[in-house]
Amino acid sequence: MKRRTYLKGSAGAAAAFTLAGCLGGGGGGSETITIGSDIPYRPFEWETTDGELTGFDVDIAQAVFSDELGYEHEFQKTSFDGIIPSLNNGNFRVIMSAMTITEERAEKIDFSDPYFTAYQTIVVLENGDISAKEDLKGKTVGVQKGTTGAGAADQLKEEFGGDLTIQRYDQITGAFDALRNNQVVAVVNDNTVNAEFVNQSESAVFLEGEGAASEAGKEAPPYLTLTVEEYGIGFRQDDDDLREEVNGALATIKDNGTYDEIYSNYFSG
Repeated sequence: MKRRTYLKGSAGAAAAFTLAGCLGGGGGGSETITIGSDIPYRPFEWETTDGELTGFDVDIAQAVFSDELGYEHEFQKTSFDGIIPSLNNGNFRVIMSAMTITEERAEKIDFSDPYFTAYQTIVVLENGDISAKEDLKGKTVGVQKGTTGAGAADQLKEEFGGDLTIQRYDQITGAFDALRNNQVVAVVNDNTVNAEFVNQSESAVFLEGEGAASEAGKEAPPYLTLTVEEYGIGFRQDDDDLREEVNGALATIKDNGTYDEIYSNYFSG
């Protein structure tokens, strides 16, 4: 699949790059869809050493907006903590940033049909003192601001009667760095992003145990899951026409095998 992706820097920063490609057969014409995204959030969106924007969301955006609907599109970096207000302020047209569909968020924006299932998980240092969820009592964990990982940590704190300290970082990379530097004992975050960190680290592992996935009857991954979540593309609540177009395109790429092809490039199983 040829990719054509722009990255538009936040606050008008000049940054970025284009990749050659061609538009698909939809009715988008010359309109450009600007996509708000918290970058980096590997493996969903990140820049390579060559300055190319890549990732699962990036490839799905290409398949949906350009290949199926015929729109041009570009990504705009934005902080996840403020991504919904930025959408509603008109800073970009849609959100595509590994965003979980929640009731609270759905009061402020509309979502596409789900396009990815994720779980909140915990990573720790392999030779540390944490081997079970209960070992986190009285400790400090790291999360990214505004995420469902932060919400899952808040629920853990409530479960522990308040005996948990939560450090909140602007980007998930800050939480991972804090774990490496022993400033936190664990990071609570999406399983696929945690897996990317674990795979690149010689010292980090998933906290094991059964949890929400097995309780929900899902095919549980081999580690503790705190939640079962679905990602969606976010829209302003007055943008029904585009949302319906996107839902149709998502259904098409799932039916024709494009979704599975993209998925296999980033995830196993």
